Amino acid sequence: MKKLAGFYRGVDLGGWFSQCDYSKDVLDNFITEKDFEVIEGWGLDHVRLPIDYNILETEDGGYREDGFDRVKKAVDTAIAHHLNIVIDLHKTAGFSFDNGEAEAGFFENKAYRERFKALWEQIARRFAGYEGHVAFELLNEVTDQSYIDVWNECARECIAGIRRYTGSIPVLVGSYWNNSAETVRFLDPPADENVFYNFHCYSPLKFTHQGATWTDQIDPAERFSFDEYGITEEYFDGIFKSALEKAEKENTGLYCGEYGVIDRVSPEDTLKWYTVINRVFEKYGIGRAAWNYRQKDFGLSDERMKPVIDELVKVL
Repeated sequence: MKKLAGFYRGVDLGGWFSQCDYSKDVLDNFITEKDFEVIEGWGLDHVRLPIDYNILETEDGGYREDGFDRVKKAVDTAIAHHLNIVIDLHKTAGFSFDNGEAEAGFFENKAYRERFKALWEQIARRFAGYEGHVAFELLNEVTDQSYIDVWNECARECIAGIRRYTGSIPVLVGSYWNNSAETVRFLDPPADENVFYNFHCYSPLKFTHQGATWTDQIDPAERFSFDEYGITEEYFDGIFKSALEKAEKENTGLYCGEYGVIDRVSPEDTLKWYTVINRVFEKYGIGRAAWNYRQKDFGLSDERMKPVIDELVKVL
């Protein structure tokens, strides 16, 4: 299976240009150059940068130069600290993975999809000169199975637009069920040799999301220790099996753009989970970015993680 060169061990910068209040204070200060220095010191090779469309677009679909300037500064700062960067469109006009958002209609409305394609052409045009340092992730966590046919067509058309400006920047494409590894097999063959399959992994959800109040898939009152749950390498082998087979068949590679453990879990159990899943990533050469560098209920750099952070970053 192919490896995504330069994007092997990373961390997410969620909460900066996405899933935030968009205030100037957050946009200016949530992540600073000091944080890039910390990540460089962790020995990682890249960051994943989630961006909501309204950072880059006005309400009517025009482009925000201040937003593109912010992203460019983030890219330049990452490169200055020997880090590559995944530009991830976390929310687009008409669609958000988060049911709490008002966005709707993307998969039913061609005008939204044309706007999406045009935005990616803008991103590609502006960052084409960063080949070797950036990758493009088309859209975060397509949700419903019913969207997959439209999504495959939309992704293909979007990649064609991107390739008007750059042929070698990697493009990451995930499937439905919120980028589940089990649904990678329903994606179309890669449009070209620089398209890679993307997935997320928070399995088992009852362990990694225990105490979460934003999903109806778990009881937030339940608690589990790592040892009680019995999470093994074989468990992740089974989850990744069909995605690995699909990537091998299509002569491409896999990238896990998000994986992590909620801050209701002890730092020691968090370290155990990361150790096991990363052994499996290493076994198959899967690139990945841990969710999340700071806060968002999963922060690795938060104060509570200090007792284990030195050991944890060794296994990311």
